Amino acid sequence: MESIARKTLLYKSGLGFFCVNPVQGCSHGCRYPCYAYMMARSYGRAKTYAEWCAPKLVSNAAEVLEKELDRKRALPDIVNFSLTTDPFMVGYPEVAEMSMRLIALINSRGIPCSILSKGILPRELADRERFPAENIYGISLISLDEGFRRRWEPGAAPYADRIRALRILHDGGRRTLVHMEPYPTPNFIEQDLGEILKAIGFADSVYFGGWNYNAEARGYPRYREFYQERTKIVRDFCAARGIACDLGKSR
Repeated sequence: MESIARKTLLYKSGLGFFCVNPVQGCSHGCRYPCYAYMMARSYGRAKTYAEWCAPKLVSNAAEVLEKELDRKRALPDIVNFSLTTDPFMVGYPEVAEMSMRLIALINSRGIPCSILSKGILPRELADRERFPAENIYGISLISLDEGFRRRWEPGAAPYADRIRALRILHDGGRRTLVHMEPYPTPNFIEQDLGEILKAIGFADSVYFGGWNYNAEARGYPRYREFYQERTKIVRDFCAARGIACDLGKSR
């Protein structure tokens, strides 16, 4: 795996929360299109999709992050992994090793982390001696259909494997999240949202949002009505089970 060095690692995103991205690029190669890839291309960090899918590890990430935490007068309330890459990228154990190291470093300063992945969340994250109960562990999941995944998230972990790993952490007493965005309209795939919700009904919180950055979704004849109906299904499901629910907006 190629590596790069950076002068900074911890930053506040345009969305207002602090993030750490220990990798440039992502082998998962999501084709929604991937907003992170679009931004990287616009800033000259990746010229092509193939280059984006050949990730580069930030080799000095731990050293840079430690210095940044030492210098900050006001520490973040929570740090997110990651906005433009995946902390547990499939096929790259060195990425997972670095992410675990950085999470532990941040936690050692009394700061919880929120982790979101399309990979396999390590069961070691359930270790109460290494990682505090305040951490949040999440997976991105918008279908159960592997044919759909292979088309739109070709390098990511199978859906069932993601759910299984999340369930292990939940059963270990960890806080768990399922991020259901970008949820596809029927012109991408016909599927039963209820079946997906049943599969992740153990989670502590669910985020649901529409398929943005792709005109095909808005081309569905009942685009707005579809998302209104699905939003109600998610809201009712979560309310019936005491699951925290955050509903994004479709554009």
